[in-house]
Amino acid sequence: MSPTQTAITAGAARFVEGLRFEDLPEEAVRTGKRCLVDGLGLFIAGTDEETLHLLIAEAKHQGGRAEALLLGAGEAKVPMAMAARVLGTAGHAHDWDDTQVSRDPGHQYGLLTHPTVPPLAAALAVAQGVGRVSGRAFMTAFQAGFEVECKISEWIKPRIYKTGFHSSGVVGTFGACAAAAKLLGLEGRTLCHALGIAASLAAGIRVNFGTMTKPLHVGRAAENGVTAALLARRGFTADADALDGPWGFCQVFAGGVSEEKLGQGFGRTFSIVDPGVSIKPYPSGILTHQAMDAMLKLVTEHDLEPEAVKAVRFHAGSNILNPIRYALAADHLQAKFSMAALLAMILIRRRAGRREFTNAFIQDPLTQAVQRRITTHLDPAIEAKGTDVIRSRLEVETNDGRRLVQWADERYRGGPLNPLSESDLEAKFRAATDGLIDRERERAILAAVRGVAELADAAELARLIQP
Repeated sequence: MSPTQTAITAGAARFVEGLRFEDLPEEAVRTGKRCLVDGLGLFIAGTDEETLHLLIAEAKHQGGRAEALLLGAGEAKVPMAMAARVLGTAGHAHDWDDTQVSRDPGHQYGLLTHPTVPPLAAALAVAQGVGRVSGRAFMTAFQAGFEVECKISEWIKPRIYKTGFHSSGVVGTFGACAAAAKLLGLEGRTLCHALGIAASLAAGIRVNFGTMTKPLHVGRAAENGVTAALLARRGFTADADALDGPWGFCQVFAGGVSEEKLGQGFGRTFSIVDPGVSIKPYPSGILTHQAMDAMLKLVTEHDLEPEAVKAVRFHAGSNILNPIRYALAADHLQAKFSMAALLAMILIRRRAGRREFTNAFIQDPLTQAVQRRITTHLDPAIEAKGTDVIRSRLEVETNDGRRLVQWADERYRGGPLNPLSESDLEAKFRAATDGLIDRERERAILAAVRGVAELADAAELARLIQP
């Protein structure tokens, strides 16, 4: 099949236009509610970050039509696209948002998208702007965006990530566009134009991992997806097959698609169900979580204290070591991509949450000293096994001469094979929002999500998450 013969744009448009709440499998709705709990909690958590303070200040300075609440700014309202930018950035500010799952051994972990935040941010902003969107319509729009984003991410070739694009910033634009377009009622060629506009607005490169700009990639995906849908509604045009063809998105960004996967289609099986979604236990790259759990097991089983540890050696393949790029973290943003910092958190505090990802903790002399005892090593044997799962090994050398070894569990916590329980998910929500909302608000948000299909106005969710 040549690039000109694919019909991904038209297929996505037909799916988005035709999707009804009644079409959603029961399991898709159940998992969608879990994603909403996770995403809404992370929107709140993001408001505690300097990244958000700067974006909020800039949004207030720019101003504009009072369409949607500006997250973290009380009753202030801004244009829908700007509200989506701030929401999307907040949701990814801690790198704690969920990740897409794939069974394709060619898709190394890390190169797929964080699927929830772009369509959720877009849907939340647009639901306020258009007025009185039912909970059923809101969930349908979110699922439309989630599915379009995941299928495009699954079908395009891995080159997109390997050459340096940030998939969530790039492909997330289509998820946001689809969700916004669904709520705006776009149809036919107009909906294709929206996707075409989104194809030219998609952006984000991995060089900015470990900086404020990484979460901005996801904020801009949400903003640009909304902008694309709004422009198309006004009559703005684009190539109606912009994901297809030799100059289309899939070919230009990724070198094409895996042709054998196109038969999956959109919505025949929903990606949110099969192969599923991974909800992160830690606010760092998914590639690091298995090692952090392995370290926690060693620390608790052997009751290790920082002063007892002489050295920690982390052995892994290039699929982990290349993106986890900082040998030593100088601040909390770099810590998300530093195995030394992440393992130091576990060794010092036996946890790694919002309270550990602060400059005060990372720059503390003890944390800096412990980081210097932790080294990473490319392991040829692990490298030779491939990248279909995340494999790594920890070796801890103690001051009293012990050598402790722990392999990371390939069935990583939070993934479909080892999912977070409902109580664990709610515990994560509370950890993310601790000190930012009170318990009454917390209970109200959880209740609203559980009963989302009965909500008369989904804008209530935006009001509830205002810290």
